[in-house]
Amino acid sequence: MKKLSELAAKPELTSVIIDDKEIVEKYGDSLEFFVYDKLPISTYTKLASLDTKNAGEMYNAVKDLILDDKGMPVISGDNTLPMDVMTSAVVKVTENLGK
Repeated sequence: MKKLSELAAKPELTSVIIDDKEIVEKYGDSLEFFVYDKLPISTYTKLASLDTKNAGEMYNAVKDLILDDKGMPVISGDNTLPMDVMTSAVVKVTENLGK
């Protein structure tokens, strides 16, 4: 029998690719960002309690999960993403969390 302690590990960055046809056509290539493969339970709890019909709430919850290759949030300060890219990134993050 495996022990839970054998599964405990530091979170690692995982690459996520946005390769939707519309995004590739508009931006000339697929787009890459990163997420951590493990998240604190508080993040899962926050995400589980979201109203998925409230786009602003979804945006605020997921924006800190969209990271660059150094683990820093892509959306910070005055930096934001085009709405089509943000929407695709949110979908990819939520798909990734479900795995």
